Amino acid sequence: MNAFGKSQSLKRVEDQRFLTGHGQYVDDTPPEGALHAYFLRSPVAHAKLTALGLEDARQMPGVKLVAGAKEMLADGIDIDMPGGRVPNRDGSKGANSRRPVLVEDRMRFVGDPVAVVIAETLEQAKDAAEAIELDFDDLPVHMELAPGGEPLHEAAPDNMAFDWAQGDEEATDKALAASKHRVKLDIVDNRVMIVSMEPRGCWAEWGEGRIHLCFSGQGVWGQKDSLVRQMGLPAESIRVTHPDVGGGFGLKGQEFPEHLVVAWAAKHLDHPVRWMSDRGEGLQSDHGGRDLVSTAELGFDEDLKITAYKCENRSNMGAYNSGFGQFIQSALFAKVFPGTYDIQTAFLGSKGYYTNTAQMDAYRGAGRPEAIFVLERMMDEAARQLGVSPWELRRKNFIPGDKFPYKTVVGELYDVGDFHAVLADVEKAADLEGYKARKAESEANGKLRGYGLAYYIESILGDPTEGATVEFADDGFVDLMVGTQSNGQGHETVYAAFLEERSGIPVEKIRVIQGDSDRIATGGGTGGSRSVTNQTNATIAAVNVMVEAFAPFVAEELGVDEVEFEDGSFGAPGSNRRPTLIDAAEMAREKGREDLLRHEAKATLDGRSYPNGGHFCEVEVDPETGQVELKRYTVVDDFGNLVNPTLAEGQVHGGVAQGVGQILMENAVYDADGQLLTGSFMDYAMPRAMDLPFYGFAAHPVPSIQNPLGMKGCGEAGTVGAMAAVTNAVIDALWEKGVRNAQVPFTPQRVWALLKEAEGDAS
Repeated sequence: MNAFGKSQSLKRVEDQRFLTGHGQYVDDTPPEGALHAYFLRSPVAHAKLTALGLEDARQMPGVKLVAGAKEMLADGIDIDMPGGRVPNRDGSKGANSRRPVLVEDRMRFVGDPVAVVIAETLEQAKDAAEAIELDFDDLPVHMELAPGGEPLHEAAPDNMAFDWAQGDEEATDKALAASKHRVKLDIVDNRVMIVSMEPRGCWAEWGEGRIHLCFSGQGVWGQKDSLVRQMGLPAESIRVTHPDVGGGFGLKGQEFPEHLVVAWAAKHLDHPVRWMSDRGEGLQSDHGGRDLVSTAELGFDEDLKITAYKCENRSNMGAYNSGFGQFIQSALFAKVFPGTYDIQTAFLGSKGYYTNTAQMDAYRGAGRPEAIFVLERMMDEAARQLGVSPWELRRKNFIPGDKFPYKTVVGELYDVGDFHAVLADVEKAADLEGYKARKAESEANGKLRGYGLAYYIESILGDPTEGATVEFADDGFVDLMVGTQSNGQGHETVYAAFLEERSGIPVEKIRVIQGDSDRIATGGGTGGSRSVTNQTNATIAAVNVMVEAFAPFVAEELGVDEVEFEDGSFGAPGSNRRPTLIDAAEMAREKGREDLLRHEAKATLDGRSYPNGGHFCEVEVDPETGQVELKRYTVVDDFGNLVNPTLAEGQVHGGVAQGVGQILMENAVYDADGQLLTGSFMDYAMPRAMDLPFYGFAAHPVPSIQNPLGMKGCGEAGTVGAMAAVTNAVIDALWEKGVRNAQVPFTPQRVWALLKEAEGDAS
């Protein structure tokens, strides 16, 4: 057997079909003859719906159905979407804003779905949508992260979605007041689009009293539960599946209006219906990410040890709070709020506001990148203001190694860590001794050079319980059914190889089955860097159950009292027969022991693990154009024991690209009327290969004690560290020119303007 659990970099088995055009994504898989859905969306940010005339559209060629909220309600559909709420600091709950899947009486953002057209072709559906009579009365638009303005919801008359807090504000204020040094900063975390490679899409079909919804997502079970409630069907009458998924990043972990509408239309028409978002439609209607402003303050004593930390943020909820919106900048922000530092006194306050923009929700990290971005910006700013090295300031305040397990000021239990050792590896890889020469070379070429450091910590999230099922199929293959969902991370490779390592079943005989509520009763889905850690833990449990179930049967077949399972086969003293699990399954099938052909188990992690690490980057700025170029990028991560180093590094590469993209170019912009100004890739810049250098990547594993393999998760780590590292590097490059507290994104136009302002050029 391969020692897969011992850091073996195996090639991804799924890439063969992906790279040769044989992937089966949601738009590749609808039933033959499926009708096409097209959504009429609000053209304005805020308005009262006064008339919705559908009759002319219904007479258009090829049209099978035109419907709004009224038609769905008449069919007995519950059109409300689920949404989480957090507790306010006064003990009440955050606002309970309704979000119907189709507008009932008020349009609240540009792109809000108003009606659906189902036709034989997409072109016919689009043509018919133009025949819909849409009348409305404009309402004042609210775009500020502040109370006031025209209320979007009756439940929030001042447009405040929540007012959440954690920590002792009075004690924190007193500690700050008594500090020798205080550093305070306003920090903007700009709004970004999630733009997964594959846009959102779904299809549905009705037959034999059951609805089957297939959509591009990160887990099927939450959507199934919602359909039970919304459609009034028993759970056994609903099947939800995922095909191959081309990127999720939190976006596809949420439910969207189109899913229910398409499922209802398929049942209503008794005919399959398909829908696929185009890129412009997605930029308008997909959930956005980040979009908050934080005011943070650190206090230090005379030895530059942190005395207190206070952070208050104002975050954009968009028009609704379906999904995780309220949790991200409050409870999830708090998970790693104190970072890797030994901070005993802290306060975090968060206020969320409704605005006439698309819903805000989870995006690669959900609260943790936002928290680390603020704290690591503060650590660099403090180092500049206090005149000390950013490396030394972090070392002075790291949680000491002898304090683990360490309970943070917000109640998180960090199980293990060696931040000093990891940072030492970062410093060595950064080649600081050569930095002066590189900076001098840049200056000789008329460029500004700076470097940035960030030390992050992450926490895996989601359900700590996961299940796995191993089934010996009639065709000779072994199906491993999992409760997580690959979005491109390489799960098929990881899970199959891990099962081989634990069971001896050859990897070429293993099929990984995911995203099917009929075959997998429950699962936690993918998100929060939980997948491999949770799923391998469940697979260990399933293998143990399987071996325990087979052992007495195999012993009886071998004519011995008992057998032992070792190196992938059963054996007993005095017998030269060594049946494998596949052999045992064939024997069981021949004897009619169908009960031995399927084995399932659930396992629960002892606790969360906390990946962490250091990011170092160098940038070069052209003062004539404002162009920022990434010259060097180095990452040292503590992911615990790596199951597959190549896949882990790939996750870091992708995460860093997303962090770099946000800081240097990505920026979602609305005008004062709520119209999206960055509604295409002509206006919304995405990072390309030419924007990124070759990364340096190294691992410094400190195995977690919260799971059997000592793993820590890695899916979001690249983004969490990259945002602050790149920001700090750009500010370092601009600092000597007098630029102070610049805000992201550092587009050429913004950087050039910052330099001109620092020179005193008001133009």
